[in-house]
Amino acid sequence: MSTAVPAGETDPAAALRTPACDLLGVRYPIVQTGMGWVAGARLTAATSAAGGLGILASATMTYDQLATAIREVRERTENPFGVNLRSDHAEIDRFVALIVREQVRVASFAQAPNAALIAKLRDSGVVTMPTIAAPRHAEKVAAMGVDAMIAQGHEGGGHTGAIPTSLLLPQVTALVDRPVLGAGGFHDGRGLVAALAWGAAGVAMGTRFLLTKESTVPDEVKARYLAAALTDTLVTRAIDGAPQRVIRTELVDRLERRSGPAALGRAVVNAVRLRRLTQTGLADLAREGLAMKRNGDLTWAQVAMAANAPMLTRASMVEGRLEAGILPTGQVTGLIDALPTVAELIDGIVAEATATLAALSSRVCGEAPELDAEHA
Repeated sequence: MSTAVPAGETDPAAALRTPACDLLGVRYPIVQTGMGWVAGARLTAATSAAGGLGILASATMTYDQLATAIREVRERTENPFGVNLRSDHAEIDRFVALIVREQVRVASFAQAPNAALIAKLRDSGVVTMPTIAAPRHAEKVAAMGVDAMIAQGHEGGGHTGAIPTSLLLPQVTALVDRPVLGAGGFHDGRGLVAALAWGAAGVAMGTRFLLTKESTVPDEVKARYLAAALTDTLVTRAIDGAPQRVIRTELVDRLERRSGPAALGRAVVNAVRLRRLTQTGLADLAREGLAMKRNGDLTWAQVAMAANAPMLTRASMVEGRLEAGILPTGQVTGLIDALPTVAELIDGIVAEATATLAALSSRVCGEAPELDAEHA
């Protein structure tokens, strides 16, 4: 990607250059998060090629699938990209070795990493960037030596915390001395400027990138997201025991209503039936469930659903089976009404952010700038 700017023109990236740009090796401080079943090679490469940072979702991939995805991203762009990891993945050591060998720029984490894993990646030159949802989590990962972090507020999609983005970001950026990217509720240039005002070094977005042309999510599923209102999402523990923001569906409502033996029976039936989607053996499913039970304060119904939840999500995100699927989403889906290309999305965010910064500067100086209809 050329970064040259024609003579006499202003570089739109200049006003938005933050420490995150230098650390991640990107033109704009905009990150596409590693969404399971969604963030594949096409979406990741498109984001990186457009000047942001695309991140592959390895949690829903096998080792061979991840190796293939990394190769495909490299074939599409020379720009840096990342891989999202689950620190408790059965093949985490192989995944890390692959990332190091392939010189992937960034390793992000959907769950809390451990200090040894962070040290191994950093010693190999990989930028480490976990996602956190509370100030105490920020302090914990900072003590591990991470290079940056994503602070996701309550508005965020999938597993999310309880603190709104507008309160979380100022707290976290005041606590740590490394780049923090804001997540949860961001979708446009004005949001990027707000994140910068709260002390962040950029934004990370999932739902906004899911709703682009390069996203491989089926069209009928995208249409369901676009039709959702701001009040059509909820945060539930009924799926896997942890708070997760999803679009409200009949399935989610049923899970919310059920408890006790009925919930356990239904969850076990679903887990056994849908395990065939990934050819998971019953013994492996049982071992995964038992490990979750030991590592978390979950009921047996939640354990069964937790082992099964990725397949329920896959049913919608890959196969378009809305009646059987779970639709993780940020609350911001209620504001999105278009499916641009990734390049159009990033260019639009950058244009609106620079226009917003200029307007704010003029207002502070006592002027009254005129914004065009799009940015008014």
